[in-house]
Amino acid sequence: MALQWHEFGNKETLDQQLAATIASELKQAIALRGRAGIAVSGGRTPAGMFKALRVSDLDWSRVVITLVDERWVQPDHADSNERLTRENLLQDAAAAATFISLVNTATTPHEAVAEIEARLATMPDPIDIVILGMGDDGHTASLFPNAAELESACASTALLAAVTPPVAPHQRITLTLPSIVKSPKVIVHITGEGKKTLLQAAMTEQTSVNEQHPIRRVLDRVAQADVFWAA
Repeated sequence: MALQWHEFGNKETLDQQLAATIASELKQAIALRGRAGIAVSGGRTPAGMFKALRVSDLDWSRVVITLVDERWVQPDHADSNERLTRENLLQDAAAAATFISLVNTATTPHEAVAEIEARLATMPDPIDIVILGMGDDGHTASLFPNAAELESACASTALLAAVTPPVAPHQRITLTLPSIVKSPKVIVHITGEGKKTLLQAAMTEQTSVNEQHPIRRVLDRVAQADVFWAA
């Protein structure tokens, strides 16, 4: 595994450069296969990048978008990653893209995994680009340290897993580790000195696999990943 760092002096420049990189990758995938798939992360970090990406000049009607993970809340909930994506990415030119939601009306994500996996059958396989974030505890996607479902989500041959975070609110549904690392383009999008320090420490920690930060467990499984970071 190799990490290619792309560091920027401010978040605005990072957002523009990451959006340009993603647009270029999507264009290449469309040229090769006629369509492209991307899985994006939620939270506050990607909003600016989404706004830059959504005006990119590409054939958005050939792009399929889904989420890396989702909180088990309805799309109108304040904590919904889908809501953030619809409000910030699926606008302007990008409104022509196809979006695949990771939630339904089931009570828990554990009950919903099979139905939502069936939805994702229309997603390009492998997903051309996966954009990961990272939490202050080293989680990525919804692969949380000490979650009861972590080990199964790291080993499963399924596309999705349901996860109950030990501390964070809401149950989650997430791409499994194997489905993330199938992507030919894995990008980690983080900001702040704390996240940079944590990622660097996670990638060099000397501990057993089961005790490693989930971000390390993912990145150790890809040949190369790109890190886009700004203070």
